[in-house]
Amino acid sequence: MQLVQPCTTPRIRLRSTPAGSPHYASRMLDARTADAFATEWIAAWNSHDLARILAHYADDFEFSSPFIVEIVGEPSGRLTGTAAVGAYWAQALARRPDLHFELTAVLRGMRSLVIHYRRHDGRLAAEFFELGADGKVARSVAHYDGSVG
Repeated sequence: MQLVQPCTTPRIRLRSTPAGSPHYASRMLDARTADAFATEWIAAWNSHDLARILAHYADDFEFSSPFIVEIVGEPSGRLTGTAAVGAYWAQALARRPDLHFELTAVLRGMRSLVIHYRRHDGRLAAEFFELGADGKVARSVAHYDGSVG
């Protein structure tokens, strides 16, 4: 079973500063890039298309969520790589056919952003994304309002 298909989502470029430049890490993510990423990320999740969701992430990215403890039984709450996280997200999508996100805010940082959204159950959530030089997510940490479940 192949979880990842070739990326058809345009890659996000981080400003015009080359990754090797000493100024690369010292620039705040621009609003247009952050908003485009957030809009596409929400649309990918709402489509329930796993390949489209995973297209935002580097192959070796790290994902952290309290749901990982509950669903996978991994006490650290962390998974690494598209294969492991993709398998976890496939389970999550199957468990929640009503899953739907509504974007509420996008916060920008240094090569990073936070997407604040309302979940299908009405609760709030926020996800932190650290982007690599290629514009793909290198690390992501999910945060939820209230108890997990």
